[in-house]
Amino acid sequence: MVLLHGVIDLLNHLSVLPPAGKVRVAAPQSMPLDTIRLFVISKLAWIRAQQRKLQAQERETPREFLNKESHYLWGKRYLLELSFADAAPTVSLTPRKLKLQVRPSADPVRCEEVLDGWYRQQVRDALPALLAKWESLLGVKASRVFVQRMKTKWGSCTPESGYIRLNTDLAKKPPECLEYIVVHELVHLLEPSHNERFSALMDLYLPHWQHLRKQLNKLPIRHEDWHY
Repeated sequence: MVLLHGVIDLLNHLSVLPPAGKVRVAAPQSMPLDTIRLFVISKLAWIRAQQRKLQAQERETPREFLNKESHYLWGKRYLLELSFADAAPTVSLTPRKLKLQVRPSADPVRCEEVLDGWYRQQVRDALPALLAKWESLLGVKASRVFVQRMKTKWGSCTPESGYIRLNTDLAKKPPECLEYIVVHELVHLLEPSHNERFSALMDLYLPHWQHLRKQLNKLPIRHEDWHY
């Protein structure tokens, strides 16, 4: 099937959003609605497959920030120990506990903000060694790497700018999952799309990447209150 150039561009702007699999297409205002409709129909099999994956994926229960609640760092489970003090918030670890200290006025939303910031820093701290290793092996250089809370992706790459974005929640998953996402996004600097060349490059540099992808996609993802 031959697609118009504008329709080919839509391939990078078709999203299936959690939790229920709502479909979103970003298209130029000048593109005819019938063209967009035909494109979506042509991708129905892919859309339904993505919706099945979303509906099957386990989700974390909402965090209440109560003592002995389970939290994770690099795939290891810790029990929350919450304390209050009139001081700057802190997060620390013991072999079994994640200790979160916040001000007495802190509510669960503030606790989550503090912990998210800590998770973000864990990813940032892990990145220099991974980037040094894989940028050298792949012969690429990311111009900037952002770590941020992301609802629908573990990572993303904008090849034109060299910007890479990584999900803060990767700090909760086993370390090899972060490495897989870093490699995945860096390879997009060589091949922007998920075509055969992309898969061949992943096979060459990270032969077990598909196993890591399955492992990551089986792990629970953050509970979210979704607003469209």
